[in-house]
Amino acid sequence: MDLSTTYLGLRLPNPLMPGASPMADHLDGVKRLEDAGAAAIVLRSLFEEQITLEQQGMIHQMEIHEEGFAEAISYFPKPDDFAFGPANYLEQIRKIKAAVHVPVIASLNGTSAEGWLDYSKQIQQAGADALELNIYFVPTDPKEAGEAIERRVLEIARVVKRAVTIPVAVKLSPFFSSVAHLAVQLDAIGVDGLVLFNRFYQPDIDTDRLEVTPNVLLSTPQDLRLPLRWIAILRGQVQADLAATSGIHTGTDVAKMLLAGATVTMVCSALLQRGIGHLKTVLDELNVWLEAKQYASLEQVRGSVSQARCANPTAFERANYMKALSTFKA
Repeated sequence: MDLSTTYLGLRLPNPLMPGASPMADHLDGVKRLEDAGAAAIVLRSLFEEQITLEQQGMIHQMEIHEEGFAEAISYFPKPDDFAFGPANYLEQIRKIKAAVHVPVIASLNGTSAEGWLDYSKQIQQAGADALELNIYFVPTDPKEAGEAIERRVLEIARVVKRAVTIPVAVKLSPFFSSVAHLAVQLDAIGVDGLVLFNRFYQPDIDTDRLEVTPNVLLSTPQDLRLPLRWIAILRGQVQADLAATSGIHTGTDVAKMLLAGATVTMVCSALLQRGIGHLKTVLDELNVWLEAKQYASLEQVRGSVSQARCANPTAFERANYMKALSTFKA
């Protein structure tokens, strides 16, 4: 079975990549990922605040929150809490490139188009094969219009595309007023890939200590429905590659994303829960499904149930919503 594919211009042996996580923090984990069948290695994100701290001796976002109340600063991690600082991050890229034969994709996480984005050049120089921009921003200012927020995303992508020659993907959230419009705009400025979607980790409240507490809830297979729908809608409307992330736990989940139109799929929570070896299980399950359906390659599968090729394209829109509610039996 030919599982090979091309993502961000990189030839990959299969469409299965581990998502950004602590699994790539150590070389032994990276090598185990490659042995289990990982098509590429995605590093966890380096944050804008870390780079700003190193460049200016302060954290820009801390200053913003300090105007509101000083206690807000305590919610930011200390520099030692991060797995890698900016200099160590570059060294980790070099080490991984020397240790594995698959592409290495770095990740930057930020909210503004400021000087910290110059760091993308150093990431390229360190040997990264591609760069993923994880633009994580929660708009809380009621005076800031949605259009202004989209302009911020576009400007970040535009600055990085001008700074580097390696491929650039943008990891989007699903909380834009028009996901399709923003996707087309990013495509127009030359973004090489769109990763759908970034999972926001909402804080909780400790009712005993009366404090806001951060936590991470791993995905479940049900979480794939949102990226599945939007990948199916965007397939054929953008030239950029579409990477599916969130809720992918089995080979069947991968098959669904490919049918919708995904170029690659990213697995994270399932590996954190079941171990790196689960990656091979997912690949084996995908192979079994492809053979059972008598597919010869992924190209026969990809996008065959996207909105553009679906016999009933309204299934991805309002009609499916109405049918689901009207046919549900308590």
